Amino acid sequence: MNVEFDEIRPYHDEELPQIFEELIADPAFRQAAATVMPDVPFDVVAQKMRACKTKLEFQKTFCYGLLWKLAADTTDGLSLDHTALPDKKIAYTYISNHRDIILDSGFLSILLVDQGMDTVEIAIGDNLLIYPWIKKFVRVNKSFIVLRALSMRQKLEASARMSRYIHYTIGEKNQSIWIAQREGRAKDANDRTQDSVLKMLAMGGEGHVIDRLMEINLAPLAISYEYDPCDFLKAQEFQLKRDIPDYKKSTADDLLNMQTGLFGYKGRVHFQTGACINDELAKMDRSLSKPELFARLSALIDKRIHANYQINPNNYVAHDLLEGNETFASHYTAEDRQRFITYVDGQLDRITIPNKDLSFLREKMFLMYANPLRNYLAAIKE
Repeated sequence: MNVEFDEIRPYHDEELPQIFEELIADPAFRQAAATVMPDVPFDVVAQKMRACKTKLEFQKTFCYGLLWKLAADTTDGLSLDHTALPDKKIAYTYISNHRDIILDSGFLSILLVDQGMDTVEIAIGDNLLIYPWIKKFVRVNKSFIVLRALSMRQKLEASARMSRYIHYTIGEKNQSIWIAQREGRAKDANDRTQDSVLKMLAMGGEGHVIDRLMEINLAPLAISYEYDPCDFLKAQEFQLKRDIPDYKKSTADDLLNMQTGLFGYKGRVHFQTGACINDELAKMDRSLSKPELFARLSALIDKRIHANYQINPNNYVAHDLLEGNETFASHYTAEDRQRFITYVDGQLDRITIPNKDLSFLREKMFLMYANPLRNYLAAIKE
């Protein structure tokens, strides 16, 4: 056993019986289970948990069905195109844009299961592990922990350990991983890979930076939500940050974002993998400085993600509304346009902050839906 990763890794399968007993005894977990599965007596839940011998078995017993039910209730369809990665036996590091705190990785896992593949391990920030039962639950659910509230020196050490863990997981366990291209979600949907994420990934492994990154089979993944249930919360945050210089989201805000993202309407949701970038990495100039190398890599991943977005009529409508023209009018109907305007007005009504700046908020909402189109058009033009 590699004890170096004990603080952050998912539980080993042999640790599950003990953790299940701790969860079963936790009143907060029992309450959460009753909320999610109101028709199932907790004794039955406990019995089913105790019968699970592996993390994957637990996921298939509980999470798989719940996530598909959530998809049926809150989306107009959930799809994955994995054809760019034909070899299903290889473990990949799926690096993707980030739309929903919980569902990006959750939906990806159930879609992979339906294509005969394993679920992914998930990088999750410890700021979201608000209660002890959540921390246990996510580690049962194949998550590894990203430690956030650390000093600079501790952050560096934690990043290096996490990188070694990712390399170990891909190389030794042959287990795929999902990681967001940046810390937190892009509030304006202008998805860009942070160099810091790539630097972290290149800390583990052996040899040149390029060799280290090739070890983990980076595969860009584009996630497209037709509607973002948290769009009004993101717009609200833009105004609060504009008006309050030191504004910071609270734990309650994080919880509200998680809840809204889970249960809000999303329209069509599509996952599209790009090819593994190892071929491109192999061609890179090894004499480049590290900043230049990471900048080129970020641009490559961004382009792959942007070119694989699923563009919906509302993205075209938002672009035209933002620009005050009808450039993309051939891509939507009058009904599409009116439906989107009505939707945005309804979401704006949900914002309850003082001094609500409607024109500012509306513009931010339009921008969230226009940016994926802008980035898509730039990516396919090059």
